[in-house]
Amino acid sequence: MASGKDAADMAISMDGRGRALDNVFVERLWRSVKYEEVYLKDYAGVPAAVTGLGAYFDFYNGERLHQALDYQTPQAVYLGLARAERTVLCSQG
Repeated sequence: MASGKDAADMAISMDGRGRALDNVFVERLWRSVKYEEVYLKDYAGVPAAVTGLGAYFDFYNGERLHQALDYQTPQAVYLGLARAERTVLCSQG
């Protein structure tokens, strides 16, 4: 627990409202990670897992379309890119 100036600058991340909904999103994320990456790759060790999971999260956030986001990527939603802008960026990459 922080005290003094640090405590004054700190904001509580969750106020109790919406916690169940937050948990649903986290559970879905980890289900995707397990079934789309971990179970398929069967990593030989921690270094391979770190590398593989890093690549997977890059894919998950930047390339994988999400139904809950109207078939957009999390990165596009976060950056506020419209579909037309994404098409141009993807065709240039």
